[in-house]
Amino acid sequence: MSQPEPLPVPRTKTVLYRNGSVYTAADPFATAMVVDGGTVAWVGSEQAATSIADSSMEIIDLRGALVTPGFVDSHIHLTETGIALDSLRLGGIRSARELLDAVAAVPGDGPVLGHGWDETAWPDSSLPTAAELERASAGRPVYLSRVDVHSALISGSLADAAGVSQLDGFDGGARVRRAAHTAARQATRRQPEEALKRHQARALSEAAANGYVAVAEMGAPHIGGVEDLRLAGAWNSGAPGTAGVPEVLPYWGELATSEEHVRNLLDQFGFPVRGLAGDLNIDGSVGSRTAALRSGYSDAPEEQGNLYLSVEEAAAHLAACSLAGVQGGFHVIGDAGLDAALDALALAAKEVGEQRLRAAWHRFEHVEMIDSAAVEVLSRYAVTVSAQPSFDAAWGGPGALYEQRLGERSRSMNPFATLYAAGVPVCFGSDSPVTPLRPWSSVRACLEHHNEDERISARAAFLGHTRAGWRAAKYSDPMAGQLVPGAPASFAVWEVEELMVQVADGRVQSWSTDPRARTPLLPALDTGSDPVCLQTVRNGVELYASPALRS
Repeated sequence: MSQPEPLPVPRTKTVLYRNGSVYTAADPFATAMVVDGGTVAWVGSEQAATSIADSSMEIIDLRGALVTPGFVDSHIHLTETGIALDSLRLGGIRSARELLDAVAAVPGDGPVLGHGWDETAWPDSSLPTAAELERASAGRPVYLSRVDVHSALISGSLADAAGVSQLDGFDGGARVRRAAHTAARQATRRQPEEALKRHQARALSEAAANGYVAVAEMGAPHIGGVEDLRLAGAWNSGAPGTAGVPEVLPYWGELATSEEHVRNLLDQFGFPVRGLAGDLNIDGSVGSRTAALRSGYSDAPEEQGNLYLSVEEAAAHLAACSLAGVQGGFHVIGDAGLDAALDALALAAKEVGEQRLRAAWHRFEHVEMIDSAAVEVLSRYAVTVSAQPSFDAAWGGPGALYEQRLGERSRSMNPFATLYAAGVPVCFGSDSPVTPLRPWSSVRACLEHHNEDERISARAAFLGHTRAGWRAAKYSDPMAGQLVPGAPASFAVWEVEELMVQVADGRVQSWSTDPRARTPLLPALDTGSDPVCLQTVRNGVELYASPALRS
């Protein structure tokens, strides 16, 4: 099935960037770049830039800033991100009392929405009751998503309005999971189209301000539904007001049973959808104890999470997508969940053949609990792992959430170095709103993985956040994600403190840090702060600019 790319919107003026650094394979010491319309026309030295500069160009003095390919977020939820940005931010909450106080302080008479609480970081992990939430909100409906968005706290009035009393995952209290959580969330997302568009615009603006030129939107029936993905895909239409945002790479997470079913599911949107991959859940999350495990959670041995799809259902989905020539995939986190996904790969290969299965470039999202046998299977079938490094930064350290939930098993989670060594394609994203749209923090998380054996270099991590994101989406332009003549002019400009080659540890060959190796330099990420985005450009169109860029 063809996947035509949206047409770039050209800018009429040629722009010369000079007096900085350009991250390019064409010349690791480049200090200047020319953008002509939507294309990189030239990269080179400051001396050469002086000779080609003329009055017809807009000339931007970088004053030491760094130009890099723009970031690609390989897993995001736009509407959810916009809502989270504009509602209660609960990441700093440290008790049920603080949470109730935050709810009570929300003005107005509409629903109280919030995101980001994490009881594993509280001294006392006790949660408020539904009645307490009802009192704190003065009777307004309350929906507060946990940081992983696989469970939430809701008030009694929302429970009644969403009809959760007879659904799986509701026990009469404030916390809802599984089907009850889906119903409660969807009840709060029944908003006018213009409101949903504003939420998506807010998320895209946040992405652009942080150097992203593209985002993979992971739509699914249980998240926002068909209309939500239609709104996301419309940002690529070229209609008025849609040019100055990152490109949306839309995915739909719905189970298919045949090749014809695949085509029908994709055709319903009226625009190219990249595949039936993403948040088609095989299981849930570790934080909400819904990720499917081979054995019980360390802090709740009687619980082993949830499998939402059978091996046979998952295999039929992969086979159907393979026959249609489109990407299939799943959200999968726990080791038992991955076992099911790998068994499904083998069963699908028997049905359609290993070659056709590999050719579809299937992708699995998250894939956090992986052993060596699983790595071999992923490599054999050329499955891309779309991972979130900031998960490890947030929850992977000693005493953190993963260790609380999984004990010693947590040490082997998110094995980036092992995946790279085995040749498994890897791309990176944020799963926003689960973790923020902060790409350099995500790159740093790869360098500082809690398990030293799984750390990767800054260069490998940067490529996983940029060029690999385009490849994972089967983007048609092989030059996307790099700054060389003829490539799309999709890049970001960064104010940086220092540039260097950063490796994870002594296992990396020492020649890579020698200037004579001609390895392009990246920002030093051990300074305590991230590079500041000064400008983001996609296909020659400016998406974001800091006042400092041209001052």
